[in-house]
Amino acid sequence: MIQKLKNKARSINGLFWLTVAAPTVLAVAYFGFMASDVYISESRFVVRSPEKQAASPLGMVLKGAGFSSNQGDAYTVQDYVLSRDALKALDDDFGIGKAFGNPDVDFFSRFAALDRDNSFEALHRYYQKKVLVQTDSTSSISTLTTSAFTAEDAVNANRKLLELSEILVNRINERGRQDMIKFATAEVTQAAVKAKAAGLQLTGYRNKNGVIDPERQATAQLLQITKMQDDLLATTTQLAQLIAFTPANPQIPAMENRAKVLRAEIQKENANINGNQASLVNKATDFQRLAIDRDLAEKQLASALVSLESARNEALRQQVYLERIVQPSKPDIAMEPRRLRSILATFVFGLVAWGVLGMLIAGVREHQD
Repeated sequence: MIQKLKNKARSINGLFWLTVAAPTVLAVAYFGFMASDVYISESRFVVRSPEKQAASPLGMVLKGAGFSSNQGDAYTVQDYVLSRDALKALDDDFGIGKAFGNPDVDFFSRFAALDRDNSFEALHRYYQKKVLVQTDSTSSISTLTTSAFTAEDAVNANRKLLELSEILVNRINERGRQDMIKFATAEVTQAAVKAKAAGLQLTGYRNKNGVIDPERQATAQLLQITKMQDDLLATTTQLAQLIAFTPANPQIPAMENRAKVLRAEIQKENANINGNQASLVNKATDFQRLAIDRDLAEKQLASALVSLESARNEALRQQVYLERIVQPSKPDIAMEPRRLRSILATFVFGLVAWGVLGMLIAGVREHQD
């Protein structure tokens, strides 16, 4: 019986050393003497636009200044910050990969220390653990957090990512502005071509048919016909009076000839207005069609010019801005690792594991006995 108790005590002591004492000693050694300090830089920004509306208190403040938050573009910035493009820019600018793989960093925290994989894909996976972007869905404020093994690297990375994000937003602005203006300009060009073609067709028709405006010309000819008809009426009346009262009057032949000429001219003018294929009435149909086409093309050109001006104004109004609310902070002390808390957590988890395993082992032995 005593021997069994001794064996049980030995097993319990061995389990205690395995699950509690040894992990705690290792945690003290690592977190107390080996683990490298980790510095964290934090900044806050909001992506805002003069067109969008926001219902949050911050959105109302921005709205009072003529702007409102733009959450969709904030998520675009968030994706870009965690992208390979942003990492490459950081690495090209001040060698973030070398900073993460610095030999002065402890073996377990250093980049490419355990698996010896120093590829860009491995660096990207490591980078995503060191950079965090969180966007508040209520206020649309984004918080950018960067971690590094020196305070300078942490704040430099944060500043560079903010600069890259501003460049991205400006590029999106410029692309949208150029696309909008390009489309409106293309419409103006197309409308100008149509207006020019319609004007040339109308001018060619005028030159070919020798008309300027058939309706006006017909009106002028009608007035002339009316005048000639009045002259003809006066001539025939006077001629009738002369024949009735002075049949031998020498003016009768001249007046008869005048009346004949007036009738011929009236008939000719009537034929010019509406009597053959070359008459003004027939020309007026084609002329009006060409004139309507020209007027419509000119109206379309005027409308396209207005649209172009509106597109330019709209492009200026719809710019999106990345506004820094809190500048990147330069940490004066390391925020990680939480050495004492990590050691205490290791000790507590070890005690839990020791208690659970101890009960399991005791149950198994009692079942065997």
